[in-house]
Amino acid sequence: MRPTPASSPAKSALSRFWPLLAVAAAMAAVFWMGGHDMLTLENVVAQRDRFHSHLDRHRALAVLSYALIYALVVTLSIPGGLVLTVTGGLLFGWLVGGLAALTGASVGATVVFLIARSAVGETLSQRMGPWIVKLREGFKEEAFSYMLFLRLVPAFPFWFVNIAPALLGVPLRTYVIGTVLGIIPATFAYATAGAGLDSVVMAAKKEYTACLALKGPDACVMKIKAGSLLTKELILALVLLGVVALIPIVLKKWRKTHAAAK
Repeated sequence: MRPTPASSPAKSALSRFWPLLAVAAAMAAVFWMGGHDMLTLENVVAQRDRFHSHLDRHRALAVLSYALIYALVVTLSIPGGLVLTVTGGLLFGWLVGGLAALTGASVGATVVFLIARSAVGETLSQRMGPWIVKLREGFKEEAFSYMLFLRLVPAFPFWFVNIAPALLGVPLRTYVIGTVLGIIPATFAYATAGAGLDSVVMAAKKEYTACLALKGPDACVMKIKAGSLLTKELILALVLLGVVALIPIVLKKWRKTHAAAK
């Protein structure tokens, strides 16, 4: 039996929006249960100490699980990318941890991109005004350079850079390549920092043990600040890389202006 004309648009809309609704529902459930608050270095260190032998015996499975968890966190736009990347370096070393973080982040970002493009991108392209058309055309013309800039410079939330290109008509291939290349520097920088975090962890544990002896468990909390890894030097380096990514666009516009002036 063929669907009636009235039911076809409804089914088409449902097929576009159900992934977005599913992600939104899962995200709401995670935040409602407080799952986002569990993503801390203190919890990571505690679980590593608890399952240290298991991680060593089942290393491949542990790396795969870590990458899948990373992809899920990115898909649900849960804050904690910095903690997860540092965790990869802490658990598996800078190379394996960095590669696993890169894979998880890229897969999660691509899923978000595809969902946003399917659910919102088509509708936006049908209803957008002249200024949005102009913005999309300008962005698509230099999409790769803009993608590198957005990924390299840590001034934009990761979830925003996952969604905006979908709304601006960036091709999937350009998005994926720009994402992978753009997050490599920060990913391996944080994974390397995580690989050398054991000394910081030992110092935090020592302070926590001393506090327990003096004040008791109710007055003591072990604190490991992941935010301290985001140094001014690292931010400056990423910003400079982002500026380099924009050089082709600036040169192209300069050449057009110079040629028009002749």
